[in-house]
Amino acid sequence: MSPERLGAAFAAQGKRAALMPYLMGGFPDLAGSRAAGQACADAGADILELGVPFSDPLADGPVIHEAGSAALAAGVTVDDVLEVCADLSARLPVVLMTYSNAVLANGAAAFAERAAAAGASGLIVPDLPHDEGLELRSACEAAGLALVPLVAPNTRAERLEEIGRGARGFVYTVSLAGTTGERGALPSDLPDTVARVRATTDVPVAVGFGISSAEQASEVADLADGVIVGSRVVRAAGEGGAAAVGAVVRELAEALS
Repeated sequence: MSPERLGAAFAAQGKRAALMPYLMGGFPDLAGSRAAGQACADAGADILELGVPFSDPLADGPVIHEAGSAALAAGVTVDDVLEVCADLSARLPVVLMTYSNAVLANGAAAFAERAAAAGASGLIVPDLPHDEGLELRSACEAAGLALVPLVAPNTRAERLEEIGRGARGFVYTVSLAGTTGERGALPSDLPDTVARVRATTDVPVAVGFGISSAEQASEVADLADGVIVGSRVVRAAGEGGAAAVGAVVRELAEALS
């Protein structure tokens, strides 16, 4: 019933939009990522995205890329991240963000079953094209997970309709072309992008990529159902551990209240 848990989190979060911080599993170390996740829950996060470190993360900018590289260098594995997920999913819904190689290495069904057993509510696989995701979507459905789709400002109208119609959990709306990372301003066409996505789906619409400040988060909350903040939170984890993560997430939560 994990997609339903995600839906309930959006419905009951008590803010203008759900706050969805991202953390890299195993960064700055395994204990630190657990503590940072608990700090997110304590500070007002509604849903947590938990990254699985990967050697070639095409969607990630330098902050998240470096965090993943540090976790890999320390020997962090998929199983390690799933253990972190199991700890944190008792507090709030966790969506794993990973890449297709990690998912398909031992089979889509096996990965989906392991993720579900760890308490995950969903998966995000940014390098898996929608047209090639049928096997994993079916495996996630069978395991009770949401395979969360990503759309971008340049997603074609026909593709957007197809993705929105079958979306589970929420639609991850990428705010801009490029990789994750902190930006000084939101794209001017973001309202139009969100409106296009909303018109195609009945599930919540969450926006990520480039959101780094409380002011930007507040702007996004006027448009979308969820606000995803990654690089700023990961940077805090590296600079000051769980205490710094909690301070950032608390400031973001206050901006959305």
